[in-house]
Amino acid sequence: MSADTPFPERIEACRRNMARADADLTVCFPGPNLTYCTGFDELPSERHLLLFVPQTGEPTIVAPRMYEDQLAAVPIDDLALECWDDGDDPAETIDHVLERAGVTGASATVLLDDRLWETFSQDLRGCLPDADFGLASTVLEPIRLRKDPVELEALRRAAGVADRVSQEIRSRGTDLVGWTEADLAREIERLLAAEGGDEPAFETIVASGPNGARPHHHSGDRVIEAGDPIVLDFGAFVEADLPAGTGRYPGDQTRTIVAGDPPSGYERVHEVVREAQAAAVDAVEPGVTAGSIDEAAREVIEAASYGDAFVHRTGHGVGLEVHEPPYIVAGNDRELEPGMVFSVEPGIYLEGEFGIRIEDLVVVTDDADGVERLNDSPHGWETGSE
Repeated sequence: MSADTPFPERIEACRRNMARADADLTVCFPGPNLTYCTGFDELPSERHLLLFVPQTGEPTIVAPRMYEDQLAAVPIDDLALECWDDGDDPAETIDHVLERAGVTGASATVLLDDRLWETFSQDLRGCLPDADFGLASTVLEPIRLRKDPVELEALRRAAGVADRVSQEIRSRGTDLVGWTEADLAREIERLLAAEGGDEPAFETIVASGPNGARPHHHSGDRVIEAGDPIVLDFGAFVEADLPAGTGRYPGDQTRTIVAGDPPSGYERVHEVVREAQAAAVDAVEPGVTAGSIDEAAREVIEAASYGDAFVHRTGHGVGLEVHEPPYIVAGNDRELEPGMVFSVEPGIYLEGEFGIRIEDLVVVTDDADGVERLNDSPHGWETGSE
């Protein structure tokens, strides 16, 4: 196992946080927490596949026999694997793992994956009827919030993929006229793959004309017309550069462009959003609160009398998940720390007219600037070849 593999240290960091929280056991389920801790990525199913991390003793994965070979490759030396066969009662295997870990009785505190299906939660509560239960985010969220160098490198690459596609779409200018939103969304996804993206990180948004006033518009059959503002929100996953295991990290960028000459009043509103986004990015540095970044963007938009048209938070954390903490929202007193990555994406949405959103991913740094902008494609509305 390469010394560069981050998964053993992530398990140990989880255990250190468990000791501080006086927790005996953390249980992870297929999804981002399991991938973060082990490098094993699998979709949830009806079969019991769970990672048990005791405060002391070896971590153990309980899994169906069919996963035995795949899980043997997990890059953690002291990881135990307990397999059960179809036809067995997996609760018996879980009981064995709990007993070996010394997690029994009313004194046990068990932290369950926040995404754990209720079916499995009930099974665990049946095995430990007198235990106290909490959420695994108590110990894992503080670790996942600060991205390590491998994660940051992947996020930079994902941002670069989105930037290159953004510039290509922008360069087409009035050639975009006549495309449907859905066709342009498919073209963006084709370009994301050509630029090295694994697959879209979320449903690509192409929202033209009045559809742009819906922040999460689903790209449809509307035909783009000359002069339409077009909100483009997209990104792709890229694979982290790991010697073993896996971890996919997304891009997430929004630009609002115009195919031709913009409608009356558009340029002023676009400039307000651009200034709000710049103010929020400039406010990022270690020690300030997530809520203060939202406030920085909102002050600019409210001063321009568009406060009621900014209808969502300013941003969200990005990592193994496209939306995760820290949330850049009013009232969030979480202090920013170096290594945190999140979007900055203020918007103004004018019903029946158009919408404008500008989004970049940023990382909090410990240098003089305090922030690194991961996206660097143009923010303006102008299109066409320069």
